[in-house]
Amino acid sequence: MKFSITSRDQISSARSGLLKTQNSEIKTPVFMPVATQGSVKTIDPDVLHDLNSQIILGNTYHLYLRPGDDIIHKAGGLHSFMNWNNSILTDSGGFQVFSLARLNSISDDGVQFQSHLDGSKHFLTPELSMEIQRNLGSDIIMAFDECPDGKADKTLIDRAVKRSTLWFNRCQKYLNENKPLYDWGQTLFPIIQGGVFPELRKQSVNELAQSSNCGIAIGGLAVGEEKSAMNDIVSLMDELLPKDQPRYLMGVGRPTDLVQSVQSGVDMFDCVLPTRNARNGQLFTSVGIINIGNNKHKESFEPIDSDCKCYTCKNFSKAYLRHLFNIKEIVAFRLATIHNLTYYMTLMKTIRKNIELGIFSKWSDSFLSQMTQYKGM
Repeated sequence: MKFSITSRDQISSARSGLLKTQNSEIKTPVFMPVATQGSVKTIDPDVLHDLNSQIILGNTYHLYLRPGDDIIHKAGGLHSFMNWNNSILTDSGGFQVFSLARLNSISDDGVQFQSHLDGSKHFLTPELSMEIQRNLGSDIIMAFDECPDGKADKTLIDRAVKRSTLWFNRCQKYLNENKPLYDWGQTLFPIIQGGVFPELRKQSVNELAQSSNCGIAIGGLAVGEEKSAMNDIVSLMDELLPKDQPRYLMGVGRPTDLVQSVQSGVDMFDCVLPTRNARNGQLFTSVGIINIGNNKHKESFEPIDSDCKCYTCKNFSKAYLRHLFNIKEIVAFRLATIHNLTYYMTLMKTIRKNIELGIFSKWSDSFLSQMTQYKGM
């Protein structure tokens, strides 16, 4: 995998670039739609291609449980299994260790957990996480890490930093000893932990950045900490992380989060918000979030967003989409998801364009000033 920076903002740390894997070329900054279980919920790869999505995200934990990484390997890897010929990044399962904490037990050896599906017991180690991701054949694989709660005390987060370094070294050793199973390489991203404690973040960077070949992730944010604390840590990461490698801020986030983080030199993002909110009838627009189920849209015959050129906005009204949600028609989820993903992809395209034109800082200040008045943006 190769990464090159094509343009830099003169005021902030924003930059546009090109990330090349053996399966696609990805313009950055980029938002990755989340295909947790091998599918971006409610839509198919043709829609993703129409949105010019060059990379999506899958999840090790969920694909290991269903349908099983062995089945996906027999199918020729996740690309072939889901008929997706562009790039794939897979999370390691570390976040599920955090989100399903009531079902797991963590030690330096790995994580003992119960399946949220049937209660069966499993032991996930750094080596097993790498084996699963090797079977999946993802282009970018994430190191197995411990992601503590954003409000955890310093002692617990310090332990997570040490454990994440230990586990990364085991991940790297496993991959060095086991060649990829497919005709393309797999790039391992270490994950920086440390919560909201600057000294622990610096420690994590010092321990992991030297082993990063082409990409590094910022983990352990958007997990319950204050928004201002998250922004402070992202800004700190801009100072500490290698300038010539792509930076991936995991699990973030809202449109304003993306723009603020791009100001601090972040290149890659993922979040379930556009797809999950779509299924809940919450639609991102140029004037904030619309709750399409509200009664005020009952006779609204205009599109969701007059500035949007997506399939949904070109063909259907708010009133019709509200009707579909009210009768629980499945196609409502699809139409809403197409709109929300279009919003996110268009936002990233606008960000890249403004960086290249040299007007990103002026544009981003205006965008943030406008959007911070809207709840949820």
